[in-house]
Amino acid sequence: MGRYAVLADRFYFPTHTLDGGYLLVEDGMFGEHVEKEPDCEILDRRGCHVAPGFVDTHIHGYGDCDVMDGTWDSVHTIAKRILENGVTSWLPTTLTATAEQLDAACHGVADRIDENTGARIQGIFLEGPFFTEKHKGAQNPAYLSAPAIEKLKRWQSSAKGLVKKIAIAAEFPDSPAFIRAAREMGVVVALGHSDAGVSDALHCLDAGARVFVHTYNGMSPLHHREPGMVGAALYSGHRTYSELICDGHHVNPIAASIVMQCKGHDHCVLITDCMRAGGMPDGDYLLGELPVVVAGGTARLKDAGSLAGSILRLNDAVKHVVAWGIATPAQAIDMATRVAAEANEIGDVCGSIQAGRAADFVVLEPDLTLSETFLGGKSVYRR
Repeated sequence: MGRYAVLADRFYFPTHTLDGGYLLVEDGMFGEHVEKEPDCEILDRRGCHVAPGFVDTHIHGYGDCDVMDGTWDSVHTIAKRILENGVTSWLPTTLTATAEQLDAACHGVADRIDENTGARIQGIFLEGPFFTEKHKGAQNPAYLSAPAIEKLKRWQSSAKGLVKKIAIAAEFPDSPAFIRAAREMGVVVALGHSDAGVSDALHCLDAGARVFVHTYNGMSPLHHREPGMVGAALYSGHRTYSELICDGHHVNPIAASIVMQCKGHDHCVLITDCMRAGGMPDGDYLLGELPVVVAGGTARLKDAGSLAGSILRLNDAVKHVVAWGIATPAQAIDMATRVAAEANEIGDVCGSIQAGRAADFVVLEPDLTLSETFLGGKSVYRR
């Protein structure tokens, strides 16, 4: 592939930004940032900023495809299409379903992963089925069940070891034991779709849970006598990470800001929770087996009218939190890159510009509009 250097107005690194200069790329890998023009091809992106490729750690589908389709073709379509959102790494995310359907979904991701030419698959996120009904959201109640480590082992086998994270409800008596066993397997455990009180939630954190799934949504709310799941998320501060869907529909900007102030921006993760209608026209779709209507910037269950995932693009989430005045550009980018990767224990392979890593990066206009996406040093999308 050769050697070149990117010239830009600003570069976003893990702990700081640098204005001007050149970022070296050699054979698809990041090199050093230098101030003087190097003796190689120059990729002139003056007037723009360079940031790490975005990392979407909670996304079900895009481009009329869903991970629950259970086919590599659907997974690969999503991987290729989300490059247009600046996403270069992702966790294909499942829904509550039968054990057999989850086997198929895991197999569909793992079966031909070596053929992937889209955003890098850094693991699988099992969102369910170990949830309770009150805050089920768009999870199918027919398949909800108590946590069982043997099922997780079964799905991990189907996934050829790719299961990276699983979300469970905190109020099951066996939740802490399940969490400890899952952590021994190297699986990140998140809490969500749960009516647990704060005490049960904190017991799960003591057992090793570390992420709150789409904070505020699908969980017991904060009350002064029973702080609930939301209270646990806020109280746990830097001990845990909170996902946020910042599309302007799922969470009020002020509520999102409260989470960021309590936990710090470095413990908040921007996610999309995008379903198959992402990147598609308004109309009727399915989320798993549930009919969904997409209109007015939202995806809602056809029968209940409740939110059913989103059609959010991660590059837009970054822009939103800056426009709302609740994050700086550097903080917004960090929440969609480094923090997302570290929360899900994939920070060693993605989420930041570091010498020796795959050159996955985005070129942004000064207002954070996505201009171009690079994967392994190659331009794979340009607006």
